[in-house]
Amino acid sequence: MRLGSLYERAAEALLNARHAIVFTGAGVSTASGIPDFRGPQGLWKRVDPELFDINYFLADPLPAWRVFEELYKASANARPNAAHYAIAALERRGLVRAVITQNVDGLHQRAGSKNVIELHGNPSRVVCLSCGRRYPLEEALRQLHEGKVPRCPVCGGLLKPDVTFFGEPLPEKPLMEALTLASKSDLVLVAGSSLVVRPANEIPWIVKRRGGVLIIVNLGDTMMDDLADIRISEPVEEALPKICEAALARLGYDTEECRQAPIE
Repeated sequence: MRLGSLYERAAEALLNARHAIVFTGAGVSTASGIPDFRGPQGLWKRVDPELFDINYFLADPLPAWRVFEELYKASANARPNAAHYAIAALERRGLVRAVITQNVDGLHQRAGSKNVIELHGNPSRVVCLSCGRRYPLEEALRQLHEGKVPRCPVCGGLLKPDVTFFGEPLPEKPLMEALTLASKSDLVLVAGSSLVVRPANEIPWIVKRRGGVLIIVNLGDTMMDDLADIRISEPVEEALPKICEAALARLGYDTEECRQAPIE
């Protein structure tokens, strides 16, 4: 089927949905210069993933903290790409209720998305592993730059980036919010995820199981390709704006917002 027809079909499905959600993975942010994890140029090709195993971190936290600071600076300097703007425009115009993301770069929010559920945490915060208090990341970096292992100013417990490490469960609150949204949704648009990581990949499965529409936009294969109602094998930064433009054009909105932030 021609790509143009697939974009139109995806747009029509969004227009007909009563409760649509978007589920995003690392592929949404690669065009912003943030590497994915498992791809040919992925993060794990140059960083030992063991650094972000919770047991390794507990035994020797400084190496992980130093790598984390480098990665955080890279994502903090990144800018949203057309995929982020397209998703934000769909939400702004009422075609999408929420964005559920596996990413921890904050680019959805910077593009204008309001209802974002971060399944794997937020890197701008740190959490004390002893008392559970949370602080801005700067508190930990201040100590790190003094050559210290970052510790809680109140109880002295070890501070950890407030993101999910290997060996940790997903944060309960965002996971429950995502599962609740999925149980209400009649369409899920998966973008930039291979749908390998559990339990996050249960989100689109819940929507599909209850009879909803599954749209997958991803350059590589995914674990749910055989179940997709619409499958678009294109870079998300190219495909999502075209889907957004097709949908917004039918509603009479300016389609420029599908590729950039609207002018206030």
